[in-house]
Amino acid sequence: MGLLSLFDYAIIAVGAVGFAYQAFCLLVGLLAKPYRFPEVPPKKYAVIISARNEKAVIGNLIDSINNQDYPKGYIDIWVVADNCTDNTADICRNKGAFVVERFNKNEIGKGYALSYLFENMRSGTFGESKIQTGPNGMSKQDVLRHYNQYEGFFIFDADNILESNYITEMNKVFSAGYKIVTSYRNSKNATTNWVSSGSALWFVKESRLLNNSRMLFGASCHVGGTGFMFAREIMIRNGGWKHHLLTEDLEFTMDSVLHGDKVGYAGNAILYDEQPVTFAQSWRQRLRWSRGFLQVFHNYGAKLIHNAFTLGNFSCLDLTLLMFPWILLSVIRVAVGAFYVACGFVSFSSQINSVLQIGISALLGALVLVFIAAITVFCEYKRIGATKKELVAFVLSFPLYVLSYIPISFVAIFSKVEWKPIEHGQGKESINANNLRNQMANKKENK
Repeated sequence: MGLLSLFDYAIIAVGAVGFAYQAFCLLVGLLAKPYRFPEVPPKKYAVIISARNEKAVIGNLIDSINNQDYPKGYIDIWVVADNCTDNTADICRNKGAFVVERFNKNEIGKGYALSYLFENMRSGTFGESKIQTGPNGMSKQDVLRHYNQYEGFFIFDADNILESNYITEMNKVFSAGYKIVTSYRNSKNATTNWVSSGSALWFVKESRLLNNSRMLFGASCHVGGTGFMFAREIMIRNGGWKHHLLTEDLEFTMDSVLHGDKVGYAGNAILYDEQPVTFAQSWRQRLRWSRGFLQVFHNYGAKLIHNAFTLGNFSCLDLTLLMFPWILLSVIRVAVGAFYVACGFVSFSSQINSVLQIGISALLGALVLVFIAAITVFCEYKRIGATKKELVAFVLSFPLYVLSYIPISFVAIFSKVEWKPIEHGQGKESINANNLRNQMANKKENK
């Protein structure tokens, strides 16, 4: 039937274009080294951290910020302790951060916490009663004085750790004219098991191969949730932080690109993130991401496609391919096929063959994923910090991690997904970027 053929052609065409583009980006990323930017004078920034019951890890992040090689006095740390029931706020205050405590059980999620912090920074008032005092006893005038000095804002998650030159490298790219800059996302716990290694490889691939390629193409990179910065003028333009979907980072990227902003990539600014170590945790996290992708595509997809094909905006085309709801299109295709079978328009066996073809494509895709993982490991094995046996295991298990996105994306279509925190810590009570890197190097040498 014509409609079924149209669906089949659409799935094949869009999939082929997306695959070809990804393959080209990976090839370019393999051959090209990250951009290097010249030394520049320091600018003053605010580091923003949204934390919910993060006493196990947030001190390590603040220590890594305080130990930057960036000139002293140019960085302030602001923490929004969001619905915390532990001593996260006290830990941050004791380490010199400005702390704002938020208690709101109705508006849950990082996006709402960021909105609360930025709104009160901009107005100089804190608390539901709008008392004219700020965190740590600061007056309204002191809050506004600090806020008006910042040229940009960094966003981190509480479980992050930064290399000592992180802010210096980000400042170079920001000073080159990029209003938004994202960084290299490494992992603290890639070697724990196949779940953490799959997630770690995914982010390394995005950083080293895809974002590096986008810089060479002159396209906009993709902000990945944590480890990014943006100019104060964007905050002024947006009237604060206005992004509250389940994937507020993706929403921020799409909104910014549609405003004409270009996201730069600082490949030498390395951040260590903590990955989920159980499949249940990973499922919950990726279910939120998958649902968030659908939300963002619903809100921004039409504008991106319009700009891509009528204005020739390559960044919009790139991000359209990134967000395109492949699984939703496939589900609609199967549903239409089932309806046609029920009406007697097509045979049941023909639709079974179509499903089998999809399954065969998935298996072929698994082989491609092994190749992608191998390329990623080949390029970045020194930074990943694992033994040869572990790296081989990473490559072989990576398809399982990525293919598990299929059921996750399917469930996301029909589920009501809410933001839920993931417990961090996982035994690393005291750690910094330097000894983490040394531990990785020693592990490789000893094995």
